[in-house]
Amino acid sequence: MNDTPATLEYDATGLLCPLPVLRANRKLRELPVGGLLTVRATDPAAEADFPAYCRQTGHELVSADCEGEVLVFIIRKR
Repeated sequence: MNDTPATLEYDATGLLCPLPVLRANRKLRELPVGGLLTVRATDPAAEADFPAYCRQTGHELVSADCEGEVLVFIIRKR
């Protein structure tokens, strides 16, 4: 039995609001419940957009970090 959650990554660097969230939403549909999506974005609005998206949809924002100019979000599908 494998307890490792399914994972996907999405590179939204260079995209502007609302595309990072819209495309991440599309990617989350590919995951089973409990799966993790890592999103990389450069749009400054993403810093507020992803927490708001998770609050509205019930997905869990596991982490929000910054790697230089790139924002990195990890979302667990609910």
